Amino acid sequence: MNKAITVGLLGLGTVGSGVIEILRDHKERIEHKTGCNVTIKSVLVSDMSKTREVPAETQLTDQYQDITRDPEIDVIVEVMGGIDHTLTILLEAIEHGKHIVTANKDLVAQHGEQLFEACQKHHCDLYYEASVAGGIPIIRSIMDGLSSDRITKMMGIVNGTTNYIMTKMAQDGVDFDSVLKEAQDLGFAEADPTADVDGLDAARKMTILSILGFSMPYSLEDVDIKGIRGISSDDITYAEELGYRIKLIGIAENNHNGVSVSVEPTLLPIQHPLSSVNDEFNAVYVYGDAVGETMFYGPGAGKLPTATAVVADLIAVLKNIRLGTTGTAYVQPQFPKQVKAKKDQLTKKYIRLHVDDKAGMLNDLTNIFAQYDLSFDQFTQRSTDQEGERELMMVTHQVSEEDFEKAIQDIESLDSVRNIDSIFRVEGGN
Repeated sequence: MNKAITVGLLGLGTVGSGVIEILRDHKERIEHKTGCNVTIKSVLVSDMSKTREVPAETQLTDQYQDITRDPEIDVIVEVMGGIDHTLTILLEAIEHGKHIVTANKDLVAQHGEQLFEACQKHHCDLYYEASVAGGIPIIRSIMDGLSSDRITKMMGIVNGTTNYIMTKMAQDGVDFDSVLKEAQDLGFAEADPTADVDGLDAARKMTILSILGFSMPYSLEDVDIKGIRGISSDDITYAEELGYRIKLIGIAENNHNGVSVSVEPTLLPIQHPLSSVNDEFNAVYVYGDAVGETMFYGPGAGKLPTATAVVADLIAVLKNIRLGTTGTAYVQPQFPKQVKAKKDQLTKKYIRLHVDDKAGMLNDLTNIFAQYDLSFDQFTQRSTDQEGERELMMVTHQVSEEDFEKAIQDIESLDSVRNIDSIFRVEGGN
C-alpha cells in the first residue's frame, strides 16, 4: 500500500508551475519508484487575486504559516527565491518537522550551514540539487557518484545568461550592451542583470560546489569575482586569433596550499570541451585523482529542467521517509577552511594594452616582466588608428597572482603605457 505524502509549495512562478506539471504527468512513475502517493496540499503565492492553474485538491494561501505549521504537510518545496524572509520561513518549517527541498542557491550559499544545523537538530532532510546548474545533476554526482574520489579541481559554465551573451557576442560580432538587451527581451536575462553579468550568481554556485567537492566550509566572501561587462568584441576577436574562446568560468582548485575559487572571464583553448558549450547551456568539468576528467552538460535553467531537479530531490526525501533515514544525509565538512594565498595561486594571463609607439617602450615592459619572473607564451602587436600608438596582446606563462598584480601596478605607472584594456585568466594552452 502506498504511503500518503503531503507537500507544501512555496512559490508558483516558472519553476513552481513546472513542479506541479511534473508531479501530475509523472504521477504513476513517481509512485512506483517511491511507494508514495504525493499530493500538493497548499501553495504560497503573493497575489491571491491572480488566476492560477493548480490541482483541484490544492489550496492557495498568502500566509506562509498555513504551510509551515500545518501538521499534515510532510515536505516543503521552496522555489520562490529570496534570502532573509525565506530563511525565516524555512527555519520555522524545520522547527515543525518539515523536510525541505529548495532551488535557492543564494540561500544555500549564504545560510546553508545554519539550515543544515537546524535540520540535524529536528531530524529533517534538506536537498538542493536545483540550486546549481538547473537540470544537471551535478550536486548528486559529487556527493554520490564521485564520493570515493578526491576532487582536485572543478571548472564550469554555471550561468546561462552570461553564456548566452558571450555566445552571441562571439557568433554575431555584436557588443555587450546590444546582446544584453536581446537577452532581456527573450527572457534569458533579468530586468536587473547585475547578479548574472557581474558574476555573483555564478560565485554562489561555485561556493556550493566547493563546499561539497572539497569537504571544506568555504565562504562566498572568499571567492574572487569578476563579471563580463568589460569584455569587448575586440577581445573576443583577438582571443580567437590566439586560439582561444572567452567564457565566464567558475574555477575551484584544491591542493596542499589550500583552496582557491574564482569566477572570471577566462580564455579557454578552442578545443577544450567547455569552449563548445553555447547559449544558455551549462557544463561543469570535474577533475578527480582516480576518475580523471569528467564533464556534466545540460540546460542550466528553464521551467522543466529545473523542476526536474527539484522533483528528483523530492523523490530522495520520499525514499528516506519510507526507509526511516531522514535527517541523516548531511555530513559535516571534513577539513577546516584553508584559503590559498595569492602567492600560491598560479595562473596564466591574457593582457591587452595600448602603448606609445616609441623606442625603448618594449624594453621598459621587458624589465618589469623580468623583475617578476613573468614570461610569455604568446605575444603579438599591431598598429591602431591613433597616431603614435601600438596595441599589444600577450598570453603569459604561469605566474603567481601576487607577482602579477605587482607587475600590472608597475606597468600602469609607465609613461609609455596609455591604458590597459583587458586582463583575463587563461586556462590551458595550445
